[in-house]
Amino acid sequence: MDKQKNIKVGISIGDPNGVGGEIVLKAFEDPMMLEMYTPVIFASTRLFSFYLKEFSLSNKIHGIKSLDNIVIGKINVVRLLEDDFKVEWGTVSPKAGEIAIKSLRAAVLALKDDKISVLVTAPIHKEAIQSQDFNFPGHTDFLNQELEGESLMFMISESLRVGLITDHVPISEVSNQITGKLIKTKIGTIKKSLKRDFGITKPKIAVLGINPHVGDNGVIGTDDQEKLIPALEDLREDGNIIFGPYAADAFFGSGNYKNFDAILASYHDQGLIPFKTLSFGSGVNYTAGLSHVRTSPDHGTGFDIAGKNEANPSSMIAAIHAAVAIYRKRKSYDKLTSNPLKSQARKRREY
Repeated sequence: MDKQKNIKVGISIGDPNGVGGEIVLKAFEDPMMLEMYTPVIFASTRLFSFYLKEFSLSNKIHGIKSLDNIVIGKINVVRLLEDDFKVEWGTVSPKAGEIAIKSLRAAVLALKDDKISVLVTAPIHKEAIQSQDFNFPGHTDFLNQELEGESLMFMISESLRVGLITDHVPISEVSNQITGKLIKTKIGTIKKSLKRDFGITKPKIAVLGINPHVGDNGVIGTDDQEKLIPALEDLREDGNIIFGPYAADAFFGSGNYKNFDAILASYHDQGLIPFKTLSFGSGVNYTAGLSHVRTSPDHGTGFDIAGKNEANPSSMIAAIHAAVAIYRKRKSYDKLTSNPLKSQARKRREY
């Protein structure tokens, strides 16, 4: 095994009462996974020993006290958490939320210190994590605070990429939060990510309207005419390849999404319902625009099947593959663009 190519994948465990531990261990049942990636799980050996026994898995874990003791090709479990936690499958618990956040904070610190190369987060329960010390609606907002850049919730699969202008906000606040400046920022983040993270030289981006039928020229709201359309016109004048706004109701059903490198949706369900319908189980939640790479499965804690040995690890596996692929693509892109001669040659090809 080439240890130089084996990437350290940090994993936060998410809600311990959910399917996180199960899908993490199932993802690494295949020995080939350990030849490519070294998992570093921020949890406790007792908790993961319980998961191994509960699901009759044959994996072997390697407990470590320090990140300096990571062993390549082993399932490393950082002894981070208290050992007195008792799993209660499918239960919303403040204690479980506290463990999820402790794991996340430790993983993010390791990421910032370059002790791990990428971060993959198992699903958290948004109610359980709320406390005086953690008042974020989810991973994305916390990561935006901790890591440099402008975060973008970017759902990706082999055939589809969907970004969001607004993400975890009530539908009643969507219109107020969308501004011309925010639209331009999100499109800029998508464009940069498509180039740097996915190797697409001239990204083609489609934008979905805010209101039904893009507002029907103001009959169904004026947000599109007052905010979205002017912002897109400005971006086109600056040389961006932007299409739309498109009416969202027929965009995916018609197959039009296949003509673009990415789609920008105005709000959570407008983008995620079609994405998960088309890609569920193989999709990945990627936080684009930040200084480090973070991905997650495209599903939640799975409380309805937690403890039943029914959780499918395919999205977790896809999240691990995607994180490392993006990490390597970034390294290659940054190396290429840091060379002045190669950078000039690249610019000539682009224009």
